[in-house]
Amino acid sequence: MSLTITVIGLGQMGGNMALTLKAAGFAVTGSDLFEQARSRLAAQGLPVVAPEELPASDVYLLSLPTSAHVREVIEQSPGLLSLAPKGSVIVDTSTSDPQVSRELAENVIAAGLQWLDAPVSGGPKGAASGKLGMLLGGDERTIERVLPMLEAMSAKRTRVGGPGSGHVVKLANNYLCAAHLLTTAEAVAMAAKAGVEPAACLAGLNSGSGRSAVSEVNFPEWILNERFDSGFTTGLMRKDLRLARDAAEQLGIPLPLLQAVVDAWHGNADHPADSDDFNHIATPILARATQAEGNQ
Repeated sequence: MSLTITVIGLGQMGGNMALTLKAAGFAVTGSDLFEQARSRLAAQGLPVVAPEELPASDVYLLSLPTSAHVREVIEQSPGLLSLAPKGSVIVDTSTSDPQVSRELAENVIAAGLQWLDAPVSGGPKGAASGKLGMLLGGDERTIERVLPMLEAMSAKRTRVGGPGSGHVVKLANNYLCAAHLLTTAEAVAMAAKAGVEPAACLAGLNSGSGRSAVSEVNFPEWILNERFDSGFTTGLMRKDLRLARDAAEQLGIPLPLLQAVVDAWHGNADHPADSDDFNHIATPILARATQAEGNQ
């Protein structure tokens, strides 16, 4: 492969994306602020460097927790605006604040670089298998340039507009996912109270118009079997919901249902805790059917 790629952020998502790209034949280097993360990926055969040792690359693929981290990497340390070769592409796969992304994109382009926001879905499993979903915000020519890399990482790619658009749609997606977890859990709890087994209820929902990715994937994959190991935490979902709420407020559009979902996810900081799998939000709702039975 002709593209050289540096992956910055070697957590569960970034690390798996780096290994997937390496397995696909790309020249990949990984970097992370934490030595432990670098050592873990080095043990799996990935060339790694400290942030101050970033090589010249065609693509800098960012997988970072927040917009603040993305800004720091681009503007401060290591400072891709001055460090990255002219013409190289910065691809932000994080779930970031769209307003910050648009500001950073302007700065990146002004510095002679190219920008693509490419937030992903599919979790660590999708990152490891190269079957992520990607929402792309950027110039079509930039997408075309890095398309071989995107194809190796993802099963589906959708361009939704210019810089920042990918992050807007990602927040909209995560809002719906968060809402569906609440509403599907309530529907299943109601059916359970009426004597319908949860699996049977879900089979019925998934044959009708009430189905969603949550009912088709999350409930059987992580909730009903109590695995809760999706790789995405409650804290990250809460962060994304706050970003969605803030984006709506900045646009001056009242969205009372969005605010209700934000409030529901923040109602109890300990149950689930930020460190818990995000699917745990359904646990107390499902428990209501059993608790109600016991109180009769």
